[in-house]
Amino acid sequence: MFFHKCTTSAAVVSRLQALLVLCIALPTLAHSTILEKLRDDPDLSQFYSLLEQNVVANYTLSLRSCTLFVPTNEAFQRHHGNTHVLYHIATVAMSQDQLSKTIITDMDGNPPLYVTKNRNGDVYINNARIIPSLSVVLSNAAGKRQVMHVIDEVLVPLTTLSTTKTDIINPDAFQFLQQADLLNIGENRLRTYRSQVTVMRKESLYQSPGYHTFLIPVDEGFKQTTRSSLVDNKVIDGHVILNNVIFTSAAQMETPQTTAAFEDNLKVTVSFYESNGKVYAKSNTIIGDGKHASGVVLAEIVKANIPVRNGVVHLIHRPLMVIDTTVAQFLQDNENGALRKFYEVIMDIGGEVLDDINNMGEVTILAPSNDAWNASSLNNIIRNREKMRQIINMHIIKERLNVEKIRQKNQNMIAQVPTVDNKTFLYFNINGEGSNQTITVEGGGVNATLVQADVTQTNGYVHIIDKVLGVPYTTVFGKIESDPMLSDTFKLGQFSNFNEQLNNTQRRFTYFVPRDKGWQKTEIDLPSAHKKLFMKDFAYHSKSILERHLVIADRAFTMKDLVAMTAESDSIVLPTFRDSLKVKVEEEAGRYVIIWNYKKINVYRPDVECTNGIIHVIDYPLLEEKDVVVGGIGGSYQIQENIYILLANIFMLAIAKFLY
Repeated sequence: MFFHKCTTSAAVVSRLQALLVLCIALPTLAHSTILEKLRDDPDLSQFYSLLEQNVVANYTLSLRSCTLFVPTNEAFQRHHGNTHVLYHIATVAMSQDQLSKTIITDMDGNPPLYVTKNRNGDVYINNARIIPSLSVVLSNAAGKRQVMHVIDEVLVPLTTLSTTKTDIINPDAFQFLQQADLLNIGENRLRTYRSQVTVMRKESLYQSPGYHTFLIPVDEGFKQTTRSSLVDNKVIDGHVILNNVIFTSAAQMETPQTTAAFEDNLKVTVSFYESNGKVYAKSNTIIGDGKHASGVVLAEIVKANIPVRNGVVHLIHRPLMVIDTTVAQFLQDNENGALRKFYEVIMDIGGEVLDDINNMGEVTILAPSNDAWNASSLNNIIRNREKMRQIINMHIIKERLNVEKIRQKNQNMIAQVPTVDNKTFLYFNINGEGSNQTITVEGGGVNATLVQADVTQTNGYVHIIDKVLGVPYTTVFGKIESDPMLSDTFKLGQFSNFNEQLNNTQRRFTYFVPRDKGWQKTEIDLPSAHKKLFMKDFAYHSKSILERHLVIADRAFTMKDLVAMTAESDSIVLPTFRDSLKVKVEEEAGRYVIIWNYKKINVYRPDVECTNGIIHVIDYPLLEEKDVVVGGIGGSYQIQENIYILLANIFMLAIAKFLY
């Protein structure tokens, strides 16, 4: 009986295994060839329809090994223009791990496809991503191995205009330049740059065999009559990334690539930058010379991903490396570019700001990106011309301030820089190092990140930032949580849940927040008090001290308000959470000072606006040694200390009793 049960169980298992094998094999049985797989897949129907009409493609699928790159129907919906079926077929069967750097296609002239990977390891064919889960390997009726890779874009080869009678088959980058007027590249013309390449005898650079990326400025970028004369042989070198084919979808954004202009005395890199759905090429002359200034030049890619025999071409709206416009001219040139909305706001408030910028000898602009202007916090003030004028002025600095200068100012303390009206200060902070380095700027309660720094002009710099300064969008809690300068105060508030109330939008707070360096000073001045404050066991003390710094009233007080109140009555008493705060506030040499218990405390950053109040960042906490005393309420630390003393006394009494 036992044997019979085992035999029955074994048979069941065997049948289940057979069924599993059959299930796995069913797709192959249902679609014995690639053509049948295409025919029966509704998401690939458009390519199948084109394939059916192509005699050469049908012959290849019937008799030869091949690899097909098949765009989805969704890809066809985004595609405009003709589809070249044979540009999607290679006559070698290659699974994804067998794909080489280039793949020769079956199209006339056998133009290559380029295989690259992005930062995540996704594989791209030109600008189209392979969807790995949809790849299929099958054999045709003749037993030839065939592979299908499904891709998310239609592959677009370089073709001639329909009116062109000359055959231009698989040109290299120089042939592309020479015959650009006959090629299908839209309204773009390349005559000025082509002329400079010839004059500078740089033809060989564009004829170089291999796999390169060529950035070519269109004629529209040479409106300034003197600009073409600045395009010398080194500038031309700076438009070519050697031995690296970069299509925009696979590009690792903000990753510098060395150019042909990278040598001992001149070092130029190019990277790609994306903003508001547009892609830009960015040259960075790290080391300049007498003819080529150091700095960043940004150029919009107006037509991307044009494959040529020796790489890929991107057409850009202006030459890289050439610094020949003022800050005001740069903003005007961006009427349809990365700073379009910033320029629109300037013009909406009258355009006088542009005149002011133009009249400055040296200037730096912190320009919010197009995306930054979509913030809901701007909705109520965008039409208030006076308020917007104040906000725009907060983004203007009357000096040449590049990242290197910010770094120098930041060596000993966070860089503090006055804006154009000399009443508002901006505070720069540098976090991290190398490629992980980020630079933030705080102004009017808003912390913004420099997403594109050092865009260089003849009279200054433009830094593109990700938020509009001066328009608070977070509560007092959100501000101290996110500001790297205020992390110690935030940490203390977390010990006792003190911070939770700071999210209350029904209250108006004025919070005197010591910056981290202020707490560090107390470690030297009041070591015992500092040590206890940063122990959770003393949360009661830290809460009491923070309550002294937090004013709660029916309004928030700016520094100017507090100075005026001090002038009226010599000192002022402000209502705090637990009691009151008696201080004097004075202005000395353009800076504010708080006088508390006969101590002068500098205000490092006044008037940091939040949605439910104002933060004043101060250089030192309102703290004395006696504020942290070990009393009846000291937490578990004090209880443990008392137990140890009690045990010691009992032990001594026991010894005394034993001895006597």
